[in-house]
Amino acid sequence: MSEARAEILGRIRGALVDRPAAREVPWTYGRPVGTGDLDLVDRFVERVADYRATVERVGEACVGDAIALTSRGFERVVADAAVRTCWPDSARWMADDMLTTYDLDRVDAVVTTATVAVANTGTIILDHGAGQGRRALSLVPDVHVCVVRADQIVDDIPKAVAQLMDSGLHTRPLTWISGPSATSDIELDRVEGVHGPRTLHVIVVG
Repeated sequence: MSEARAEILGRIRGALVDRPAAREVPWTYGRPVGTGDLDLVDRFVERVADYRATVERVGEACVGDAIALTSRGFERVVADAAVRTCWPDSARWMADDMLTTYDLDRVDAVVTTATVAVANTGTIILDHGAGQGRRALSLVPDVHVCVVRADQIVDDIPKAVAQLMDSGLHTRPLTWISGPSATSDIELDRVEGVHGPRTLHVIVVG
């Protein structure tokens, strides 16, 4: 330890010598957290909206209409075979035949499903299995439409991790998404779309 650091820490300890000892806060990782006065889905919807994402809740029969990218002028929409089979009329679909990064940057949107979602953080987790495609699909296109089912939502991160581990999915490359891609510079000016999709549209089913 450097002399300067030792001196600073010594002064801090000296200033705190007459203060009562800090009370130990008990904590058990993975204990139930809950979502307060809102249920799982309502809390998730609230948190996703806090991230400036678009979020809507629909019934099973209305998912295709909620996607409806063709009617919004989206001409090139990429998705894997599972998504295209489930909602064949919702977009002018493109298959991901190992599209290059350059090709993906030119598509209008990507549509995926999800694996787990976290209510208290508004986080969506993709394991890139059926319905989600490879990681590049959710990272390069400027618009990401993600279909999340209500029974995939858990209250907090420990439960999501436990679920991934129980299913063996924790060994796969995972993508954790909390709102549209955003960053800020030293002036705290928010910039969206630098490291991923600028627009995130979440459709909650159920």
